[in-house]
Amino acid sequence: MPPSRIGIIGGGQLGRMLSIEAKRMGYYVCVLDPTPSCPAGQVSDYQITAPFTDYNSIKELAKNSDVLTYEFEHIDSDILCKLEMEGYNIYPSGKTLKKIQNKLDQKLLLQAAGLPVPAFRKVSTKEDVLEIIGEYGLPVLLKTCSGGYDGKGNIIIKDIKDVDKAFDAFKGRELMVEQFINFKCELSTIVCRGFDKNITNFPVVENIHNNSILNLTKVPALIEKSVENKALDVAKRVLDVFDDYGIFCIEMFLDEHDNIYINEIAPRPHNSGHYTIEACVTSQYGQLLRIITGMPQGSTKLLSPCAMVNILGNEVNGEYTFDGFDTVLNLEKVYIHVYGKALTQNLKKIGHITALDNTRDAAVKKAQDALKKIVVKPK
Repeated sequence: MPPSRIGIIGGGQLGRMLSIEAKRMGYYVCVLDPTPSCPAGQVSDYQITAPFTDYNSIKELAKNSDVLTYEFEHIDSDILCKLEMEGYNIYPSGKTLKKIQNKLDQKLLLQAAGLPVPAFRKVSTKEDVLEIIGEYGLPVLLKTCSGGYDGKGNIIIKDIKDVDKAFDAFKGRELMVEQFINFKCELSTIVCRGFDKNITNFPVVENIHNNSILNLTKVPALIEKSVENKALDVAKRVLDVFDDYGIFCIEMFLDEHDNIYINEIAPRPHNSGHYTIEACVTSQYGQLLRIITGMPQGSTKLLSPCAMVNILGNEVNGEYTFDGFDTVLNLEKVYIHVYGKALTQNLKKIGHITALDNTRDAAVKKAQDALKKIVVKPK
């Protein structure tokens, strides 16, 4: 019960929104992040400034918290596993994070459970890549097994002549090749599992990416009911694989034959779930907090069709400011979130806008029109 202590590993925008919700609920919040005055640190009670590989600092966070969670995957999962063995409460578990961090291990687990994933295989040489291209055809995805996000660590190979360049770009990394799915849309949903084993889910949404960065989330996804049920069934079966507690974003591809393929899993709040703050009875952040503190899960009901767009740094590098807020704040049911990042660069996420309206299309137009009015400029 509040004012219990919640520790968050990672101080980015997801940690910021999680911390804001925790403070609203009356909890004490401490975050760990290597960047002083990080986005989450600005709104929490205390920040430990340390790398995500620093065992002593993460243990300090654990000792000063009743429960730990994390807002992104790129932390030392072995440290979390060790702390769990010492009796600290961490959700989702370090064991789950370790399985998800390696994309090859993640896909092998899902495949073994009979879940739909694109064809894939580990590769060690350029000859391996060429052999798989002979089986899968072109294009294919060359992926680093760990460390990738927002398109980093992925290269689409569209021509045989691109193999050498792509392989050399990831020299020395553990690699896999994955079949390219010619999808008609990208879907995701956030599924939640509490200590009572009860599973809830947020709506299935449609995501649009530009330059491998999430640009637009449209809520709800305009898909047949049978496809929605299939996507939710797949997502819930993923939780059976990991048998853990917390919230999990399941990203999926939908092909022209309405087949679902799992792309990736994030064991944490997700960019595509920002809309839940204004558009659902309970937000993804509130749901995670309810779960890790042993509270009942809240309703995930969608209150209104909506759309979310990211505010990116564009071509500004360094300190920045904004123009256009006054215009956007005059729009009804349009909500601006700014993350408090000290510096920006091209394509860096520095905020988002959520717009609600009577229809999804109207919400999409409202969000995109609002985004056009926001100008990011050097400070």
